[in-house]
Order: sequence, then structure tokens, then C-alpha cells
Amino acid sequence: MRKTRTASKQLICLPVASTISKSVGEPNHDSKSPSGLLLVPVAAKRKLHVIILQSHIVVKPILFLDTDILRPKDGVVANGEASKIRGPTINDVLKELVDWLCTQLKKPSHPRYDIPTAINCLAALLKEPVVKSSFVRADGVKLLIPLITPASTQQSNQLFYETCLCVWLLSYYEPAIEYLATSRALPRLVDVVKSSTKEKVVRVVVLTFRNLLSKGTFGAQMVDLGLPQIVQSLKAQAWSDEDLLEALNHLEDGLKDNIKKLSSFDKYKQEVLLGHLDWSPMHKDPLFWRDNISCFEENDFQVLRFLITIMDSSNDPRALAVACFDLSQFIQHHPAGRVIVNDLKAKERVMKLMTYDSAEVTKNALLCIQRLFLGAKYASFLQA
Repeated sequence: MRKTRTASKQLICLPVASTISKSVGEPNHDSKSPSGLLLVPVAAKRKLHVIILQSHIVVKPILFLDTDILRPKDGVVANGEASKIRGPTINDVLKELVDWLCTQLKKPSHPRYDIPTAINCLAALLKEPVVKSSFVRADGVKLLIPLITPASTQQSNQLFYETCLCVWLLSYYEPAIEYLATSRALPRLVDVVKSSTKEKVVRVVVLTFRNLLSKGTFGAQMVDLGLPQIVQSLKAQAWSDEDLLEALNHLEDGLKDNIKKLSSFDKYKQEVLLGHLDWSPMHKDPLFWRDNISCFEENDFQVLRFLITIMDSSNDPRALAVACFDLSQFIQHHPAGRVIVNDLKAKERVMKLMTYDSAEVTKNALLCIQRLFLGAKYASFLQA
């Protein structure tokens, strides 16, 4: 470590590597050049120490100096001499640092090192309100989403955890929540808790879910993604972290409340999207189909497409039978039901189920085929 004297205070220059690899050459620690210097108050040293620990990354040289130099009072510096120059505040420094970290995430000069270093720094700094706001303004939230992916090495496991930690810290900040609501963050996080065996990863993701549960449509999305069943599975596992167990209980109660608030079609949609079809009352309720038939048009007939997928992929005779029956109900109640179902190429799939080794499946597959060929005019006759 080298020390440099100024007219007023002592500056501490911490040597940080400016090369991407030892093979390139020795780090250049020349702090005399004003270009690339990042002036950091002594008070920020703990927040930024993570950068200092990296030894193979291109990082700006950092000067730690007394906060009084950064904030001269009444135009007078510490040695009593008049000065018209105001140094940067700690907020100025943190904003500049956030912009630089976002640049490393967007265009890393060395992906193996730069991205883990940037995420490591953000995981330490996003506790600060000014860092949160600067990160969101720099459009940094979208840079985190692709990093929420399963890890294959110890290094990527740590990156994975610290990325989830960043998302958790952002889940306390409303502008960041608004972006998370429109991104693919939630489905990725759900996949994390389904597959991860690392307690610290599961903990930070579950805590994120708890924060987001009451925000906007997150509760309904979590139900749609099957999180209630996942929480049940997680609660059955032996976790040692009391915060995790408490968060799971809180999340379970919150999800139950969300399910109660869902409309009848929302409940039906959840059942279909999860593939858990059964003979619940709504399936055979004519009022349900008459009142909600237009809802099937949402998201380019998403629910209808899932019903057809169930016919292709499910091995559960009950689910196959219910899917065939529901498809027949759609044909009966929607004015263009036959045309839409034919356009989605469902007829061939239903035909295959007519020879299925289950009387319940073949009966409902036959009903669906009859309605496809004969239309809604004969619905009451076929129902009988």
C-alpha cells in the first residue's frame, strides 16, 4: 500500500489490478494519472472492500480519502485555505461505481472474472438506497435476470447465490419491483427453488417471494406457477435455518389467501396450467362455461392450448378424461369452438385417445369427437 500527501489530507491509494490476467503482465498501479481514479470516502471503505479483494480484474484504482475533503464547508478545506472546489460526495462516488459495474455486466472484458466481480460488489452495495435507485435508473435489473440460471461449478454456484441476493435486496425497492413484474424473473426463481439443494439459495429466494407476494399480480402469478405445491414440498424437507422455515410458513399462508381471492376461472386456469385436472364442480357446471367462455380467448387461447398439451403428455387417465370433456364444452359454448379446436389440430390427438385403455377416457374422447363433427346443435342429445 502506498501513501500520497496532499496539501490538506493524507490519501490512501489501494493497489488494484488493472490487468485481466497475470499472464498479461504485472498490474499497473500508477495512481498519479488522474484518468480512471475513483475517489472514495473513508466511510465507504467497508462497502467497497469487495473490489479490493479481486486480483485479476480490470478495476479502477481507488483512493480512500477523508470525507472532509469531499465535502468542504464554506469553501474552506481542512488546512484553512480558501477553496472554491467542491469534491464529490459519497453518493456521487456510488453512482459512478454503479454505472461502471453495469458496464461490466453489459460488456465484460473478461466474462470469467468481470461478471462475478460486478455481482459480488452489487450484492454488498445494494443495501444502500442510492445504489438501488442508481442501479434501476441504469437499467441494471434486466442484466440480472439472465444470470438466474442453474449453476454447474463452485464459482457459478456463488455467482448464482449472489445474483439471487441482489434480487432479494431489490425486492424492497418499489421501482425495481415494477420491472421484476414484467420480466421473466419470477418463473426463473420458481425453477431455482424447485431444483436447488443449497439452503442459502433456497432461503434468499423464498424471502424474495415473501416480499413480492403482496405486490401487484405476483401472488396470482405464483399460484399459476405452482408455488403452493412447491412450498409444501420444501416444508417437508429438513432445513436448519429458522428464518427459512418461518418464511415458508408465511408464504404458504399468503398463497392460500391468494387462492381464495381468485375467481372461478382463475382457479380453473391454475388447475389446467398445473396439469392437475380432476372432476371439480366447475367442469360440469353449465353456468361456469357460459359465464367464462370468453376468458378462454386470453393470451391466444393459452388455457385451450394447455388442455391439448395435457392430451399429448399426461399419463393420468383422469386428467385425460377431464381434458377431453372440457374441450367438448368449449366446442359447445364458444360460437367458433369447432373452427378454433380444428385450427389448433386437436382432432388427431383426441382420436388417439378413443382407443385408450380406460373407459372414462374413451367415453369423453368420443363425446369430444362427436361435438367436433356435429357441432353444438346436438349438445343436449350427446350429453344425455
